Amino acid sequence: MRASLAVLSILGLVSQTQAIDPLVIKGSKWFNSKTGEQFFVKGVDYQPDITSTSSYLDPLADKTICTRDVPYLKDLGVNAVRIYQTEPYGNHDDCMKLLADAGIYVMLDLGTPNESIDRNSPSYDVNLLGYYQSKVDAFGGYDNILGFLAGNEVANSANNTDASAFVKGALRDIKAYVKSKGLTIPVGYAANDDADIRWQMQTYFDCGTTEEQADFYGLNIYEWCGTSATFETSGYADVVKNFTNWDVPAVLTEYGCNSVRPRTFPEIASIYGSDMDSTFSGGFVYEYVEESNNYGLVSISGSTVTKTEDYDNFKKALAAADPSGVAMKSYSPSGKQQSCPKVSASNSWQASDVLPPTPSNSTCECMMKSLYCVSKTTDVPTDTTALKQFGEDVSNIFGTVCATVSCDEVNGNGQSGTYGKYSFCNTIQRVSWVMNAWYKSQRGVDGSCDFNGFASLTKPSLSSDSSCSDVTGSTTGNPGSSSSSDGSSSDGGSSGKSDDGESGLDSHTSGAAFAAKELSVGAMAVVAAAAAIF
Repeated sequence: MRASLAVLSILGLVSQTQAIDPLVIKGSKWFNSKTGEQFFVKGVDYQPDITSTSSYLDPLADKTICTRDVPYLKDLGVNAVRIYQTEPYGNHDDCMKLLADAGIYVMLDLGTPNESIDRNSPSYDVNLLGYYQSKVDAFGGYDNILGFLAGNEVANSANNTDASAFVKGALRDIKAYVKSKGLTIPVGYAANDDADIRWQMQTYFDCGTTEEQADFYGLNIYEWCGTSATFETSGYADVVKNFTNWDVPAVLTEYGCNSVRPRTFPEIASIYGSDMDSTFSGGFVYEYVEESNNYGLVSISGSTVTKTEDYDNFKKALAAADPSGVAMKSYSPSGKQQSCPKVSASNSWQASDVLPPTPSNSTCECMMKSLYCVSKTTDVPTDTTALKQFGEDVSNIFGTVCATVSCDEVNGNGQSGTYGKYSFCNTIQRVSWVMNAWYKSQRGVDGSCDFNGFASLTKPSLSSDSSCSDVTGSTTGNPGSSSSSDGSSSDGGSSGKSDDGESGLDSHTSGAAFAAKELSVGAMAVVAAAAAIF
């Protein structure tokens, strides 16, 4: 186990006994902690049943789904799956044991479409940190957790790279939380393969203190299309050069161009051969289940699984893969950590190496106790109509107040590296601060704490907020109630794989859930835009 059963019991992280050896990282490679053998990911991106419901599902909380799919995953010969969307609330013991018994490790994205960082109006608050921490609590006790991903393609072009500062702040805090639980699960990031920001992105997540540095780096790449391409002409050779002498593991978190069909996966020979096995630790092919974008290895209808032509082609190519590894005891890491990229338009980079502070719920609660004018609403509504109205109300409040009163205290700027002392508070807390600032600027005249019925007066229990920045305590918010939107688009690359990406939403959501989140994204984007402008 990664920590003793006694410790895990105290932490609430006990899971079923699993017949699988935990993995460890040494230098730029993963190793089996028991045998010392180097571990190469032979994986598949797995998010089943995503089109059969109006809301996204947690596949690891449904034993029926896992019982149906694990035999196919085992037949494919994979030893790892990447899962984009899970929740911390269900029981995952059955599925995690089924996977462990099949020799399959799990890489988990921490974010979901409802709980992540929006690339176009990035912020990082107490509730998002609380949600990520609850995900660690839910999965930290399983030996077959390969790693956590703090983000997926959150920044996907030069003009939104400032979002990376917020993602890296979250990564730093989850690394600290994992360590505080006595666990050794690595925390990394998965990036899209955009040539304009490729080098800047990977150096950004590698630079800084040990506490800030990504434990591993994932790349979503779709450049090798068909059998006519080669290691050199596909662009893979250029990518590999960037990771020469790298100091942490690099893994392809998505690959598998489908512009030439059926896919025969010629890139696998390079991924697990001499072209790449000294720099990359394998990869995850995109993807297990067939969607409208035609990447699936299988199609699913209820309990029926039908193999696509890609299934057998992938299985055959993977079976032939025989990477040349090194024993952990004889491996001496020689990789070098990178310096942070320069923030400039000419460098196509906008993310400061000064990260946002760790969100503190205690600080935000202290601030709220000093306010006279606060939101009547204590929670962000979940009803679609109410959510839309809430977003419009908050947008109008920020736009009106911040045009004349400084809102720097509740704003953060990833490009300049400046963050207000309440920039990490949740939406209700921040809009309350803004309304109170207006109320004070109007010297409490009648009607200055109304905002069309959105606000109400209260008697503060603190005479000022001067001591709130010094408050220490819980950094955990209310899991599942963050108003941030997701930068985790699971799409990217040059193959034409669709990107749901203006709002940065993960493609693995659909129907009513997607529509509701769009409203939230739109509302919060306007809020952030108004705050930034004024």
